[in-house]
Formats: sequence, structure tokens, C-alpha cells
Amino acid sequence: MITALAGGVGAARLLEGMVEVVDAATITAVVNVGDDTRLHGLHISPDLDTVLYTLAGLSDRGTGWGLAGESWTVMAELERLGGETWFRLGDRDLATHCYRTHRLDQGATLSEVTAELARARGVQVRLLPVSDDPVRTHLRLASGHEVPFQEYFVRLRHDVAVAAVRFAGADQARPAPGVLEAVDDAEVVVVCPSNPVVSIGPVVAVPGLLDHLRRRRDVVVAVSPIVAGAAIKGPAARLMAESGFEPSVVGVARWYAPWVSTLVVDRADEALAPAVEAEGVRCVVADTVMSDVRRAAELSRAVLGALGDGRR
Repeated sequence: MITALAGGVGAARLLEGMVEVVDAATITAVVNVGDDTRLHGLHISPDLDTVLYTLAGLSDRGTGWGLAGESWTVMAELERLGGETWFRLGDRDLATHCYRTHRLDQGATLSEVTAELARARGVQVRLLPVSDDPVRTHLRLASGHEVPFQEYFVRLRHDVAVAAVRFAGADQARPAPGVLEAVDDAEVVVVCPSNPVVSIGPVVAVPGLLDHLRRRRDVVVAVSPIVAGAAIKGPAARLMAESGFEPSVVGVARWYAPWVSTLVVDRADEALAPAVEAEGVRCVVADTVMSDVRRAAELSRAVLGALGDGRR
């Protein structure tokens, strides 16, 4: 049994490779909901949908998010009407959000709706939102203004300095049904190459998760989202630096050291392996850039074998 902590495109691509290597039904993905937002009256869960669409073979390979072959009629009409269009929602993507919002309004939990969407899309990986309760990532900018994640990431194009990050509602949230059991029962817990600050941070902020992960530390393997001092995608390197951590695999090791035993880094960072291990985290070197499904599958093999393979 494999449990993955997931958020964003990097997680979706690793999971896509993982189902080429092991039975999809043996994988549970615990997914970030800190990016969730409400727009046009709809509940939008970007990370859940990115993982869902990718595993269903429907994602836009160019952007990494949204659906391939999407149309944009609704956005075009909204623009003509003077509505908000900075957060782009394709016509087919809107159907997902309409379904989710309707079911939530009927009293279903986010976990229940996610399972329904996964079944409808033929996804066999068990997808669990980390919590059914609202957990929302907010960023306090250097200017002093606080913004929700999507405004920072999309509207401001994550091109502004951040002074602090908080996860609103996390202290009152409860892990979704099955989340703690998925951590406790896993043979390996994989921390996907997601942004440590705003993708994995909201996951481990939910009470109980970190305690359970610390107890399972020996079987927790993380994949660095930083390669040669830069993020493959998104603002991970910048946010780590703004949080006081070196934006490198060494900084990633230090970030995760309290609850991760092994870090998989790219061959470009092989020379930093001794520095990674000086942080108390075993280092395994592999090709971590997932340019296609084959490479994602190869990385998945390396990750799943990392606990028993100390070779570099």
C-alpha cells in the first residue's frame, strides 16, 4: 500500500508514472485543499482536479492543468459582460465545478464528491482531500496586504514578495475519513515533488497528520521539487527563500527532516548528497525531471525502491 502526499502538477505527473509501475488500487493520494476557492458561486478544487484529470488521461499536457481540447465560450461571454476572467475556467472544466458545488450544497462531503468524480472519470487511485473542512492558504505580501492563494498564484502571477504564509482554518480542521489510516497502513509514504510551502504545508498543517508522519518517518520518502537551485514549475524556490530556507535540495532536506527519512534528488544535485545527509536525511539520486510518462514511471520506480536502495 502506497500513500502519496500530493499537490500540483508535479504530484499529478508522479502519480501518473506510479500507476504504470504498481496497481492503481494500491495507491492513496492525500491531496492539498489549501488552493481551493469559490468563484462565480462555484467550489473549485484545483489540486484535486489536476490529479484527477491527469490520472484520467484528460489533462492538458502543455499547461499541466485543465482539460485537453478545452473550449472557452463561457469565459469569452463573461469577458464581454465585464465579469471576472483572471481565473480561467474552461467549459468542460466548469462541469466538474458545477457538479461538485451542487453535491456539496446537497450535504455531501468533499471526500464523497471526490470519490464520485473519480469513479465517473475511471480513476482507480483513491483520492482523498486532506480534510473535508475548509483549509485555505493565505499569503501576507511584503506590502502588508494578505491575499488568498489563487490571487497570489494566478492574478499576481506569484511575482510579488511574500512575508508570511498561513493556513486559515487548519487548526480547526479534521483529517478527512481514511487519511490518518492511509498514513498508518502504508508500506511507503511518498511526498510528491510539490511545493513544500504551499502544497505540502497545508496538508501537514491539518491536526494529527504531522504526528502520524513522524511516527512513520522511516517509511517516508520525499522527491525534491528543486533541481539545481530552481523549481521545475511554480514559486517553490522563491517561497522557500522567503521562508528562510536555502532554495536547494539541502534546504528541502532541512524543511522535511523532522518527518522524512529519505530525499530523492536529481542527478544535477548529486554533488550535494553529502550536505543533504548532513541534515539527517538519506539521499538517493535519480532522474527527477518528468518530461513524459516513461520518465515519470522510471522516477516512480526509484522512489518506491528508495527505502531499500542506498546506492547513489
